[in-house]
Amino acid sequence: MDDTRAAKPSAAAYRNLAVATVGFTLTFWAWALVAPLGSDFKDRLGLSSFEQSLLVAVPVIVGSLGRVPVGALTDRYGARLMFPLVSALTIVPVLLIIPARNSYAAMLAVGFLLGLGGTTFAIGIPLVNSWFPPARRGFALGVFGMGMGGVALSGYFTPRIADHGDHLPFIVVAIALAAFALLAAVLITDRPDRPVPTSALTTRLGRAGRLRVTWELSALYAIGFGGIVAFGVYLPTYLKTWYDLSPTEAGTKAAGFALVTVVFRPIGGWLSDRLHPATVTSYALAVVALFAVMQAFDPALYPMGTLCFLAMAAGLGTASGSVFALVSQVTPQPQVGSVTGIVGAVGGLGGFVPPLVMGAIYSAKDSYSIGFMLLSDLALAGCVYAYGRMRNAKAV
Repeated sequence: MDDTRAAKPSAAAYRNLAVATVGFTLTFWAWALVAPLGSDFKDRLGLSSFEQSLLVAVPVIVGSLGRVPVGALTDRYGARLMFPLVSALTIVPVLLIIPARNSYAAMLAVGFLLGLGGTTFAIGIPLVNSWFPPARRGFALGVFGMGMGGVALSGYFTPRIADHGDHLPFIVVAIALAAFALLAAVLITDRPDRPVPTSALTTRLGRAGRLRVTWELSALYAIGFGGIVAFGVYLPTYLKTWYDLSPTEAGTKAAGFALVTVVFRPIGGWLSDRLHPATVTSYALAVVALFAVMQAFDPALYPMGTLCFLAMAAGLGTASGSVFALVSQVTPQPQVGSVTGIVGAVGGLGGFVPPLVMGAIYSAKDSYSIGFMLLSDLALAGCVYAYGRMRNAKAV
């Protein structure tokens, strides 16, 4: 390891971390704009539970798949170009929601474009990873990961802003994205000595895809971060349907869930700087498995249901932080963006499927218990695999 990589992080490292985290937060808010208003769209457009689930899930799958090329492009062109560019382009679908909101087909199309906001994850990870030495990297990546709190901001503020004007949330977010794009163009800088790949994008993605750890990490992240995304987009609907909460109450409680995941993500990174990140991941997923089983028995919301959701949020947040500490540990630096793109894509896809499954199960069985039992099974499988295999994974 060279002396530069082992040195204390510079002021530029912390500046880039701070700006990237703000940008990640804002673009995630934009990415999650539809979910807090899902019940409004359901009533306005006369949607079934499955149609509503599809509406809120479309931005998730597009944003997830988009991380693959965006991560590879970041390896090649750097975050200094990619972050302000993607942030500025996300303004377009945010504003298109206004004319599209009375048509289900139009909203699906706009949701497809809105997925662009979810790709900035694959820009920030290689940026932060390059600026911080290995001993500080887990915590730094965890701090950047707090930007997923944009989902919490969206859940809490979007319906409240909408109370003052149907179009106001989209205008506010568009203005915030424009301001950030200008700020990022000035303040974000790529590490001068970062390795720049010269091979074609398809070649780099193929090389990353042939790494075994890419898919092992993808599976773990699909459970951890995928669980966060799934709850972020579907929890308001679940709380409104099962516990008969108002849209504002459901959005507030969903925002609280997201806030806990945000707080525990850097804790997962911090623990991973001190323990093996695979061990941290294993214990965190064990917590998720236990409390998902408890929630499957449909406890009252107060206090047991609330406890179950907060415990699952803590476990999922910790796991999502520790998995990316593991990514930085077992992935060669020139491939971090490409591997991040694939892992982030699969993680996001992990959040695409559960809302559809939950909507379909409720439509068929008038219950959500099966969905929580499936979550428990997946978390337990991830717990065992992380502890049994990933503690011995090495960079190749």
